[in-house]
Amino acid sequence: MSVTDYRSFADDWERRATIRTRPRRLLENDEKLIYPLCRQPLVLSATFLKHCSQWRDFVLTQSFYRFIHDVVIFETEIVDKTARSIAKNRFSLPLPLACRYDAMTVVVDEDYHALVAMDFLQQAVALTGIQPLELPVQIELSHALPAAQAQAPEHLRDAVELIVVAIAENTVTHDVAAFSKDDSVKSSVRGLMADHLFDEGRHAQFWTQLVRIYWQSASAQDRDSIAGVLPTFLTHYLTNEIQKNFDLQLIEHLDISADIRLALRNEIVAMDFPITRQHPLIGNIMSFLQHSGMLHTPCVARALDNYLPASGRPA
Repeated sequence: MSVTDYRSFADDWERRATIRTRPRRLLENDEKLIYPLCRQPLVLSATFLKHCSQWRDFVLTQSFYRFIHDVVIFETEIVDKTARSIAKNRFSLPLPLACRYDAMTVVVDEDYHALVAMDFLQQAVALTGIQPLELPVQIELSHALPAAQAQAPEHLRDAVELIVVAIAENTVTHDVAAFSKDDSVKSSVRGLMADHLFDEGRHAQFWTQLVRIYWQSASAQDRDSIAGVLPTFLTHYLTNEIQKNFDLQLIEHLDISADIRLALRNEIVAMDFPITRQHPLIGNIMSFLQHSGMLHTPCVARALDNYLPASGRPA
């Protein structure tokens, strides 16, 4: 990776990072939602709408807790790990000092995001009186990253980690952007998302730049190997099994009849989001692969042929 090709964002971080510029946000006690309805399939199911509407706020609050919990896992256990490894010069790819400095700003940002998320979790418990249920100990990326690395040659495992984290950071940026614009949600929660987005946009550019520079220098054989693990990564990353299991757990905590409980379970189990080009996150992922230059490589386009629109497929 060429030192001259890397462009630092250190000055931008000094001026604009939310850890330096944002006051603490306080959760409002108003009538707005704590979590968007469109992000929780359980509350939109036919049986729930007909028989369980009184449980809506409980389900949305627990879903908010899970979202916060997932943010903490993503930021501190995955992105932090990769960025810290780069910052401490423990990554197998050769990286310039300016890049390692920027990576440490990502560590600082991500740990701050996790801290703010935990603050909101405490505020939400105090405001609602609803204690969090037992939350998943892993997120989809916890499975997807090691599954992809396991299929790659050992000398490429750091490169796969870099690409996977870059994909996830870009996907999160688009996801948070949609969350921050939902007017049905409390202003402070949307503000939390907007603050997060402010930093994540910079992070997405950081990771995209690293992948672009790496990909330009990678050998044809290494590119082929990495392309071959991408379908495995997507299969694990885009699964909705963790969401389904969480929703099934929520159903068990609702004070409802056995018949309604069974109907809710059946509706949740029947919900599926096939991992095809129509999956809601595929467009964001393909956009990242396009901007990083990876999708211009025939081996990547071939590996992801099932996810590409007809106009984007290799000849």
